[in-house]
Amino acid sequence: QVQLVESGGGLVQPGGSLRLSCTASGSIFTIYAMGWYRQTPGKQRELVASVTSGGSTNYADSVKGRFTVSREYAANTVTAYLQMNSLKPEDTAVYYCNANYSPQYWGQGTQVTVSS
Repeated sequence: QVQLVESGGGLVQPGGSLRLSCTASGSIFTIYAMGWYRQTPGKQRELVASVTSGGSTNYADSVKGRFTVSREYAANTVTAYLQMNSLKPEDTAVYYCNANYSPQYWGQGTQVTVSS
């Protein structure tokens, strides 16, 4: 089993930056990818960015050049980060961390609001 705990959301003005963190614990040796999804009311959850254990990254077209995903390993945890720059109002959503693109492993979600 893998547990995911997120932090770092909040309110930011357009053009601003935020960094989200997601720390995975438990059976981290089974994790080959960590990803960030976002969801707004009435819409499906969409993949924003992901990073594999080998360091390969993938981004939605809407965030390319503005968001950066990374991961960091410690003794018993792995933490994924999502650095979000040049934020736009349309980036407003609840952001969820995920492991292995699996519906079994989700973080609790963190609200990101981009508004003046």
